[in-house]
Amino acid sequence: MNQPQELPADVIDAVRRGNKIDAIKLLREHAGIGLKEAKDAVDAFLRASPGVTSTHSPGHVRQFPGVWIGIAILLGVAAYFMLR
Repeated sequence: MNQPQELPADVIDAVRRGNKIDAIKLLREHAGIGLKEAKDAVDAFLRASPGVTSTHSPGHVRQFPGVWIGIAILLGVAAYFMLR
């Protein structure tokens, strides 16, 4: 299961979308293997495929640029009311 070409298409798609956790879950369902074996297989696929990156690891929180704009606006409104 460590060879990249042995991974099912939906597992590879999950990795390409940056969702390593889903890829591991899907591989466990397809192959009936344990967590460590599935993680090792997905990691081996990532190492063997330099163009494919999984940017999200467990515990990673996705940040969107719009969040910073919202925070800046909120701080500006709060400052306006405090200094008024």
